[in-house]
Amino acid sequence: MLVYVFETKEWERRYLTEVVKDIELKFSEDRLNKDTVHKYKDAEAVIVFVDSRVDREVIDQLPRLRLIITRSTGYDHIDVRYAMDSGIVVCNVPDYASITVAEYTIALMLALSRKLKETVQRTSRGTFSREGLSGFDLSGKTLGVIGTGRIGKYVVKLAHAFDMRIFAYDLVEDESLVRNYHVEYVELERLLKESDIITIHVPYTPQTHHLINASNIDLLKPTAMLINTARGPVVETKALVKALKEGKLLGGVALDVFEGEEALIEDAYLDRSFSSETLQNSLLVSYLAKQERVIVTPHNAYNTRDALFRMLSTVVENLRAFLEGKPKNVVHDH
Repeated sequence: MLVYVFETKEWERRYLTEVVKDIELKFSEDRLNKDTVHKYKDAEAVIVFVDSRVDREVIDQLPRLRLIITRSTGYDHIDVRYAMDSGIVVCNVPDYASITVAEYTIALMLALSRKLKETVQRTSRGTFSREGLSGFDLSGKTLGVIGTGRIGKYVVKLAHAFDMRIFAYDLVEDESLVRNYHVEYVELERLLKESDIITIHVPYTPQTHHLINASNIDLLKPTAMLINTARGPVVETKALVKALKEGKLLGGVALDVFEGEEALIEDAYLDRSFSSETLQNSLLVSYLAKQERVIVTPHNAYNTRDALFRMLSTVVENLRAFLEGKPKNVVHDH
């Protein structure tokens, strides 16, 4: 089976070459998309990352394709339904960075609560005044966790250690979180109204598109903090900018993911074209990044050595399981 591995770095090539000796792997630094697919028409399997776009147009140009593996938990960069209809199996890595992203979420929470961005910027300029740098304790605050899947559960566990009151919103309630960490499941509206800190951990689907939007962002306390380490389009960027301009979200905003990120992160903009909406959102995020009480990071929450090696190990397991006729971590279009 001829397998192309896209968006690869040297350490990934070394690892995969070492552990996969019986399968033909070809490595490329390209993103797989409509502009590059013509070079890979003999591919029987592709291993991609989130900056590739495996849509209908790409799939139609890969007549031998039988398997798509993404080195990520999310798979909104793949047209899963069309792949399934074409007889192609799609696999992801469902749980390589859950605790990693949860820890990063708490790090962002602490950074905002203690005004770390302003503090570091000030001292780097040689100013050591503490004026205006008073933060607040997490202990005793109400945390609203939107989505209590793998990552959300770890956030709950860590937040409980800070002695926080925890609200949660999810379509499926986890009784173990209620029992062990005194989580109270509430409707989204109540969570938004009463939480001091809101953190988002839902997948991106049509149902979660702009889950936080112009209609409900006004429900937040003026002093609320908002953190998104899930997917960018879950939060409406225009609504976020408007709220900040109106003096809301005084607790701060931290975005590791954001609308328009594909036009900003790394060098994706060099070999892709973008819609006017994407470009507008990227400009809005560039504006947000300059604001004192906003932290923007480049989709980096998953990025630890431990998590990346867990990810590659699962990719290899997915590949071998498919070849053995027992695919695992198969995703489906809902």
